[in-house]
Amino acid sequence: MLKFGRPTADHRLSQATPSEAMSAVPVYSGRFGRQEAERLLWRAGFGPRPGEADKLAKRGLRGAVLSLTRPPAARLSGPAPRTEDGPLRAHSEWSHDHLWWLDRMVRSNQPLVERMALVWHDWFATVKDAAPARLMLGQNALFRRQALGSFEDLLRGVTRDPAMLLFLSGGDSTKWEPNENYARELMELFTLGAGRGYTERDVREHARALTGWDYDWREGPGPVNFRYNPEIHDTGAKTIFGRRGPHDWQDSVSMCLKHKSHPSFFVSKLWSAFAAGTPPTGTRGALQSLYVRSGYEVRPVVEAILMHPRIYDGDRVVKPPVVYIAGLLRALERPIDTGAWGWISDLSGQVLFRPPNVAGWDEDRWLDTATFRARWLAANYAIGEKRALDTDGEYDTTEDAPGAVARALAFWGRPTLSVETRRQLLAYAERCQDGIEHSWQERPYRILRQNALRMLIATSPDCMTS
Repeated sequence: MLKFGRPTADHRLSQATPSEAMSAVPVYSGRFGRQEAERLLWRAGFGPRPGEADKLAKRGLRGAVLSLTRPPAARLSGPAPRTEDGPLRAHSEWSHDHLWWLDRMVRSNQPLVERMALVWHDWFATVKDAAPARLMLGQNALFRRQALGSFEDLLRGVTRDPAMLLFLSGGDSTKWEPNENYARELMELFTLGAGRGYTERDVREHARALTGWDYDWREGPGPVNFRYNPEIHDTGAKTIFGRRGPHDWQDSVSMCLKHKSHPSFFVSKLWSAFAAGTPPTGTRGALQSLYVRSGYEVRPVVEAILMHPRIYDGDRVVKPPVVYIAGLLRALERPIDTGAWGWISDLSGQVLFRPPNVAGWDEDRWLDTATFRARWLAANYAIGEKRALDTDGEYDTTEDAPGAVARALAFWGRPTLSVETRRQLLAYAERCQDGIEHSWQERPYRILRQNALRMLIATSPDCMTS
């Protein structure tokens, strides 16, 4: 299963030896064709548009990865998003913020930037109910700006981000009553990992260092004018990680980044956003070394992970619900034109801007008996008006089973399927054909078969994983 956010317990405590840290990160050396390019587009984005995997394959591995990590200027192509009632109102209507971001995933020419924004949204999970939509959208813009940049800059930005200040009470933490919420999560979820090299005293002292943020409340807009107010900051001496001094919020961030547990936590958590399982010990050490040497830059680590053999010959991972839905729409080049994606995503278990808690989504539950039904609904809604019809009696009444399967695969852009999945699709197509007993059934039965095959492909294990 895809571990999209928190690293699992079996590798949280791992530390690379000096010799491992100096080794180079392995690079995939096998064939890089259409199938490999397709997997890369799913792991580092939201799947291919028609013809995109073939085009990317021609760049070779390095060229393909760099085209994603160093994209052209941002551009959205295609019709603007809307619902049945008109244009989106992302700041006010339920799920319209979700639709707004889903639209970017579908139309952006920077899929990895949007995917990294999703990674950071889960990493620094902030629940919308704790902050107005305008502040959540502002945080989303921060994640996009810092998508592949400096993790240090990102962490500083998150620490003073208005939505986060509201969610984890940083804006209400003063020298008289320091709040420990953000201090604890800064270490446990954002930089070090639970119980990895810090104590309850460190939590309390970090909380004192992080005091000083303030804001005003106005009727109508609510919280406004977020700022740092030195008068409410605790200027006293604090002991953090054994170091005593008049530490402030900048020191708090720096000390977490320089903590010995941070590189291994960062690498393992980032790895889990792209690859199945845990990174091999040597790879983990090399990635940690690369991360520290780069000055806490994200881009070189992401590039190394995306060129790693495990991306192309490792286990498959389950696509998160919004990735799956965005991929269906990209494959069909269909814009956001219905509000249904809000409630369908809710049934699927993932609504953007509404993670369940500060720990983010539980990726072990992406697929179960309840959420599978939602994916079936998603495929049905995605196909929508594109389903096969008997237009003026033109549907081929001689279409055989292999032809029907080929036509359904072409509809989805010829996604890579296993031999077993293809065998099952063909067997189904043949059974449908065997059910034709009268001449009047020739055309309608083939049309029904074609639509069923399209649904079966979209909800196959191959298309719900990458």
